[in-house]
Amino acid sequence: MGSLVGVRSLAGQVFLLQSAVVVLVVAAALAALVVQAQHDSTADARDRTLAVAESFANSPGILAALASPNPTAVLQPSAEAARKAAGVDAIIVYKLDGITLTHSDPSQIGKRVIGPYAQAAAGQPFTSTFQGSLGLSVISAVPVKDVHGSVVAIVSCPLTVERVQHRVSRQVPVLFGSAAGALVIAAGGAGLVSRRLRRQTHGLGPIEMTRMYEHHDAVLHAVREGVLIIGGDGRLVLANDEARRLLELPADAEQRHVTDLGLEADLAELLTSDRAATDEVYLVADRLLAVSKRLAAPAGSAGSVVTLRDTTELRALYGRAETARERLKLLYDAGGRVGTTLDVQRTARELADVAVPRFADIATVELFDPVLRGEEPPGAGTEIRRTAAAGLQEDGPFYPVGKLIRFSTSHPIAAGVVSGRAVLAADLSTSDGWRAQDPERAERILDHGVHSLLVVPLRARGVVLGTVAFWRANASPRFEEEDVSVAEELAAQAAVCIDNARRYTREHAMAVTLQRSLLPRELPAQTALDVAYRYLPAHAGVGGDWFDVIPLSGSRVALVVGDVVGHGLHAAATMGRLRTAVLNFSALDMPPDELLGRLDELVARIDAEEAAGAGAPGIIGATCQYAVYDPVSGQVVTATAGHPGLAVVHPDGSAGFPQVPINPPLGLGARLPFESAELTVPEGSRLVLYTDGLVEDRDRDLDTGLEALRGALAGPDRTPEATCAAVMEAVLPAQPRDDVALLVARTHRLAPNQVAEWDVPRDPAAVPPVRNACVRQLEEWGLEHIAFAAELTLSELITNAVRYGTEPITVRLLRDRTLICEVSDGSSTSPRMRRAQATDEGGRGLFMVAQLADRWGTRYTPTGKVIWAEHALHNGTALVADDLGLTASGNSGTGPHDQHSTNSNGDSRQGSSSVTQRREARDPSTTRRPPVTTARPCLPGLEPS
Repeated sequence: MGSLVGVRSLAGQVFLLQSAVVVLVVAAALAALVVQAQHDSTADARDRTLAVAESFANSPGILAALASPNPTAVLQPSAEAARKAAGVDAIIVYKLDGITLTHSDPSQIGKRVIGPYAQAAAGQPFTSTFQGSLGLSVISAVPVKDVHGSVVAIVSCPLTVERVQHRVSRQVPVLFGSAAGALVIAAGGAGLVSRRLRRQTHGLGPIEMTRMYEHHDAVLHAVREGVLIIGGDGRLVLANDEARRLLELPADAEQRHVTDLGLEADLAELLTSDRAATDEVYLVADRLLAVSKRLAAPAGSAGSVVTLRDTTELRALYGRAETARERLKLLYDAGGRVGTTLDVQRTARELADVAVPRFADIATVELFDPVLRGEEPPGAGTEIRRTAAAGLQEDGPFYPVGKLIRFSTSHPIAAGVVSGRAVLAADLSTSDGWRAQDPERAERILDHGVHSLLVVPLRARGVVLGTVAFWRANASPRFEEEDVSVAEELAAQAAVCIDNARRYTREHAMAVTLQRSLLPRELPAQTALDVAYRYLPAHAGVGGDWFDVIPLSGSRVALVVGDVVGHGLHAAATMGRLRTAVLNFSALDMPPDELLGRLDELVARIDAEEAAGAGAPGIIGATCQYAVYDPVSGQVVTATAGHPGLAVVHPDGSAGFPQVPINPPLGLGARLPFESAELTVPEGSRLVLYTDGLVEDRDRDLDTGLEALRGALAGPDRTPEATCAAVMEAVLPAQPRDDVALLVARTHRLAPNQVAEWDVPRDPAAVPPVRNACVRQLEEWGLEHIAFAAELTLSELITNAVRYGTEPITVRLLRDRTLICEVSDGSSTSPRMRRAQATDEGGRGLFMVAQLADRWGTRYTPTGKVIWAEHALHNGTALVADDLGLTASGNSGTGPHDQHSTNSNGDSRQGSSSVTQRREARDPSTTRRPPVTTARPCLPGLEPS
């Protein structure tokens, strides 16, 4: 309410004035009402007394009563009854001599009363008002006439005005309540009017409104912009001085219709229409006006407001500003369109595309060859390759994209490369240096309308990467000095993007080279599995996925797939370290669960070492799956460390994911033993190992990816190569965000005739029969040419197993790509090679095995160990006895045994001699050589005497 009655505002002043008027009107009404009530009360008293007096004076029987002997006795009761009924103070009957006959006070009867009754005595009734002891009173007197018209008595009736006013007084509260209600209603109405007025005047006072009007009037007529206010009927309501000047309006233009003002037809049509306009240009006389129009409705009354600006003098300036705006917009757009990828050639194409046709008709980008390869640009040189172009015609005279161009030193492009500054050839027809490069081609370029050239070097970090050349042709204006700064800014932005792409190309090439060098270059030769693979690096960069196919002893093959989280050189280097570790651990013929346990310890140790370094990132996550396939039994032993399990496709086309124990990823520090799973697969099954990038993506969860992989694998029998192609086509995400490694291996079994096995009792006498049986088996296989070396190897291995091992002892021969000799026993101790002294009688057996075999080693089994040796199937492997220092009387520390006597190593001198003789019989051209000093390996702690 305080805001409504603020006296500083016009609304507040109006409210106070209205309130004062309402109060005065109500007070005057109350006063008039009181005066009127008093007047009415007196008039009522006069009328009532007169009426009562006349009624009593003319009542029937009054003359008889007056003529009776005792008039008082007759008239007094009637007078009292009439007084009470009429509500007057008294009804008094007087004789003409003033003697009172009736009175409201009986003590006054019989007394003489003196009063102004002469008029009544004369026969005329009258009424008089007087101030008595009871207050203001009214008395009326009426004559009583006989039948002759003579006055015989007077009847008077007095009445105090207060008695009449008492009834009026009871109406005063109602009157005051009505007055108060009227005042409240009037105040509310005044408040609403004031609020409406306050809203329209924004709380301004009369002085402020006057000042505001003066200011607005001054601004309206002083502003250098024409203002027109046009009513809804098309008549001009107001025009300021500038509008009158610009439109040359007549003095009486206001209140005239717009079409009667002599304006141009198109401008008059706009002013009278119902459409809005913004800076529409109209020619009025010799002026160019920018017209803006806004409609007043619905915010105001029907009509419109029009503003006019004279743009004649700004026309040339506007053209230059528009050119500057276009150039700034070009640079702004270049910031978003150039450098969207880290590809050098694409960035060059983006530079050419953004310049044509907004800045030039033709744009060519030339870069040094080392820049395209990601290398540092040369310090100097004018041989440069055209990398990108825009605006060229297919049959045009320009050098094609991809051509290596050697520019002459006088050519603007060469000059820009050498100087590192922009070179402007505004008129190519007069540029001799440009023509000198290739005069015939230059003439053809001129014939195509090209007339201006601007060359800007692409500089980044102070080194010139190449140049960008802008060409204008036909009706386009020639390049000017003002264009140089724009071209330099555009080239500077693009040069940074090209240099970033170049550096990324270098880093990416290094990472790819490192990764390719760490991945298998070719699959090893083996017969247990037919293997095919796919490897796809992620779009984000080089990652840490890897795979491996590792031949093991006993014709077994290990399949490995791993994944290192992350991308870049660190992930690739970590992958290489883990792959090397797996190769080394697999050389020890560890079971899959033990191998992953060792790999887990290695990753934890690498993390600890790198965490101790300053800012060195550790291995933030690595997974691995290791599976070993045995072609003899068809058994697959597999273990995973946080990696998806392998898939198996059976020969009938059904695909599934065998249950594999879940183990944590590598390097988590759990130090818990890993678990493995064993399964037997029929020949012709396909083992599928993969990384999670194949089946998992942001837009697809793991279960959906695995189901898609199952569907791609199921179906008719396919080669591993065809399986890889089908899986990559059906399962691979559209935009892989992670590396993808896929390994498919189809299983083969060794035929029963490729395997021979014997159980050997723990008795030295059992060695020769088993050895002879092995020789016969080799002859059946057609391997007589390596029988001598194999016999020596088996003799040493069986003798050591009988002498130092425990039962059960088994000998197994495998004919695969090589001849594999295996001797297993129940002992878990492994023999080792050592260098025997010259005086030692033994200790040279394993040394000789190492000389005879291509490979040899030991692997542990759940029941003991297996010592194995491999011999190549081609000629030249069997060593003659002289090569080993074997003579008829010498002790070789090994050799074929007979059933008569053996040395401490189970060897027989006679057997050794027979071996020598056998060798000489097979190869009579050989000659004996002096014995060699060799070291005989033995079991730890069990050195032969």
